[in-house]
Amino acid sequence: MFENLLYSVEEGICRITLNRPQVYNALSPGLISDMTAAINAAGADEAVRVIVLTGAGEKAFCSGADLKEGFANAQASGGMALGKSLRNGYNPMIMAMRNVPKPIIGRVNGVAAGAGFSLALACDVLVCSNEAYFSQIFVNIGLMPDAGSTFFLPRLIGSQKAFELCSTGRRVYGPEAAALGLVNRSVSAGELDNVVGELVAYYAAAPTLAIGAMKKVLNQSLYSNLAHQLEQEADNQDYLGQTNDVAEGIGSFLMKKMARFQGR
Repeated sequence: MFENLLYSVEEGICRITLNRPQVYNALSPGLISDMTAAINAAGADEAVRVIVLTGAGEKAFCSGADLKEGFANAQASGGMALGKSLRNGYNPMIMAMRNVPKPIIGRVNGVAAGAGFSLALACDVLVCSNEAYFSQIFVNIGLMPDAGSTFFLPRLIGSQKAFELCSTGRRVYGPEAAALGLVNRSVSAGELDNVVGELVAYYAAAPTLAIGAMKKVLNQSLYSNLAHQLEQEADNQDYLGQTNDVAEGIGSFLMKKMARFQGR
């Protein structure tokens, strides 16, 4: 279905695996296009309740932009149109991830550097192995962070620590990433799949429409005010109050039994 990634849907779970292990899953234009299309496909598929994003192999989640391919393209076209590549490729990919009304669990199994770090930050829940590391490596080639890092990073860890990571490009390994609040959990490599599996099982059985509404309104809270958020909460509760999952949830609560949400 896709040339640069693996895509599957089973029992409500969509698994997207960046599949360029020979270059540490670096982001080529083809992979970026596939990622955007895959996220949109998962969003449109009513069978999908949760998305898992990871990288192929044992060494990398995503090493960032494919500089070799990008530089070759730049030489052929007579210059590095970096802004154009962001507007036409990276930005639509990040927006698709934030706008899809389903949770994205990032399984960070290795290096997440440069735009790969940004890709991880665009997930809703992040679990990494203790050996994995994050690096805003842009500074090493004279560039600034992009693909959303300057938006997500200071909101997660504060402006001073964000500046430090961006301006030094130093490696932040799993345990420190968890302590800083960059990831939800850092676990041993042997535990990674079990912990991700527990999260997947929860979200695959959760009220999907409510989770999607939460994601949308929480997104808006990052650049909104209280009055707007109160109105957004009211609007979305109106919508959710008409869903089957709410009827199931309230009925099960009153009957003191476990709810069986269907995501509709």
